[in-house]
Amino acid sequence: MRQTAAIIYFLIISFVVTAQTAYIPPDKPKLVIGIIVEQLRYDQLERVWDILPDNGLRRMVSEGTYYRNVSVDYLSTQAAPGFATISTGASPSAHGITSDTWFHPFNDQMIFSVQDPEAGAVGGSFETGLYSPVNLLSSTFADELQMSTCGASKVYGIGIKEMGAIITAGHAADGAFWFDDRTGTWMSSNYYCDSLPVWLMDLNALLLPGQYLNHPWQPMMDISRYPGCQADSNDLERGFEGKTWFPYDLKTMSTKGKLLNTTRDYSVLRETPFADDFTTELAFRLIDNEQLGQDDNTDYLSITYSATDYIGHRFGPSSVESTDALVRLDKNIGQLLDRIDKSLGKRNVLVYFVSAHGVSEIPAVLEQSRIPSGYFRLNQSLQLLRSYLNAIYGKGDWVKGFFDNQIFLNRGLIEDADISLEEIQKKVARFMVQFSGIAAAVPTSAFEMSDFAGGLLLKMNNNFSQQRSGDVMIALNPGWVEKTDHVTGHNSPYEYDSHVPLIWFGWTASRASVTRSVTTRDIAVTLSVLCRIPLPNSASGDPLHELFR
Repeated sequence: MRQTAAIIYFLIISFVVTAQTAYIPPDKPKLVIGIIVEQLRYDQLERVWDILPDNGLRRMVSEGTYYRNVSVDYLSTQAAPGFATISTGASPSAHGITSDTWFHPFNDQMIFSVQDPEAGAVGGSFETGLYSPVNLLSSTFADELQMSTCGASKVYGIGIKEMGAIITAGHAADGAFWFDDRTGTWMSSNYYCDSLPVWLMDLNALLLPGQYLNHPWQPMMDISRYPGCQADSNDLERGFEGKTWFPYDLKTMSTKGKLLNTTRDYSVLRETPFADDFTTELAFRLIDNEQLGQDDNTDYLSITYSATDYIGHRFGPSSVESTDALVRLDKNIGQLLDRIDKSLGKRNVLVYFVSAHGVSEIPAVLEQSRIPSGYFRLNQSLQLLRSYLNAIYGKGDWVKGFFDNQIFLNRGLIEDADISLEEIQKKVARFMVQFSGIAAAVPTSAFEMSDFAGGLLLKMNNNFSQQRSGDVMIALNPGWVEKTDHVTGHNSPYEYDSHVPLIWFGWTASRASVTRSVTTRDIAVTLSVLCRIPLPNSASGDPLHELFR
């Protein structure tokens, strides 16, 4: 009897010791993977939750740490500021990427967030290679990782959009690769390399975009299973040349007007879920060929998925097409997690999943439920503003333009006319706030002299840069979007644009659901603390302490 008891006691002790030691993670992750999705609001993920399989996002949540109350805490909830804030841990006021584009008032030039006239194309067409991170004023987590290892860490950024790949990779990256519409291939700029790696040229030689576009876009599931969607065919969506229902003939769309089908319009790929498939294929090739996570130095790969953004703008967030894109994205994430398990092991890799911004519902959809909404018609407002300023100050080109919810005035003309800039800013703000759909119009001189503790003005202040912001910032009413070629957009501080999902998986991430309020600025700070490296130099976020247990 004693012998039996001793054996049982030994087995229990062995089990306890094994349980305590088997899941101790390494000192640092061998690889950090950032999955950054464009245009995915928190409730969209909740809506499709019950139809997702267990190996993708559901697995990340069931085995990882899910932050349910994450916000983007600045006004311009666009892609480029989102990428930069996630990567630097700073607000746009510090990292300088205040919007996707901004206006340079002294030379009448629009500046694209990753524009660099000194850069040159590598592996693609000339115009799509003039890009680099030179406009990003702060260091990123990836930059600090590189410097902490004297360049021994490998850092890459990939995505269909150049700004996603470039901004998330940072200044010191080994490479950033994006899609060229003209050639249908992955490319880079000479900021990163003089030629594409051989393995990437081999991938380009497969001409996969043409293969994707040879097949129609059909829903992955029976659309009756897609919850909370508008009817597949309706007149509220823009669709492709007016067609708003499945299936979509991508071959015809991409060859229309092309001679003898010898060339393709590869830009069509961007607006389908197959763009995400192509991005995932690139991720697999890069991880394998660059041997990420194979030594003692932590490597970093950012993967930006943008199909949801293009599709959402055409069809809206409650469309069957947007839901299908999300279901297909989940499949890609499941494949990525499976690959990690097989090649590196979950405990050696830290993965985070986050969205750069949300999206507004189509105003017409909101109107069906009698929710206040509408389109702000910019051109009419600007015409009236110009007439107003002409009546006060005399005839002149007082307004340079309205870009990304900001009014840019002609500062040279204002200075020559000896008019107080602060005075004219205030007059413009008071005039603009009278228009339907505008919640607030604030002269940016207010942000130079005041500090705000919360609310809308704080989010505007977080977006303000003396060098890059306009003269008056505009915030539309909830439910309102600027009238463009798209049926909806994202550029507001409200819940639907600013509330995004954040999931951590692998390495030290234990199963937890967190409801406290955090921001996307906390991501880069948390990564830096976890990897024991300096914080990005303008970071203002806080470490997510739930990941340090």
